[in-house]
Amino acid sequence: MDADLVLFLALTAFAIAIAGATAFVIFWPLALVHIRDRHPQITAQLGEGAFLKPRALWWLLSGEYRATPDRNLSGLATPSRISLLVILGGIAMGGVLWIIGQALS
Repeated sequence: MDADLVLFLALTAFAIAIAGATAFVIFWPLALVHIRDRHPQITAQLGEGAFLKPRALWWLLSGEYRATPDRNLSGLATPSRISLLVILGGIAMGGVLWIIGQALS
């Protein structure tokens, strides 16, 4: 594989991560507002200002929101979780491809 192609694919992976970040900043705040308004026990668990707190992000990634029988919460948290996974996957894949591209050039 040509180094230029690998670096292009790395940039594409980073672009996918940026697209995931766009979705994340739309859905995650909506999910947090829903939690704040309707689920005080989860708010207490995650803490105030939970947008980028590691505990809140782990709660989202692990899918703990599914234990709450609220379809509206699942409807907001699931796209947040998917977008967070897209961000992490895009960054990881872009990093790996960038390292491969540097090794090939």
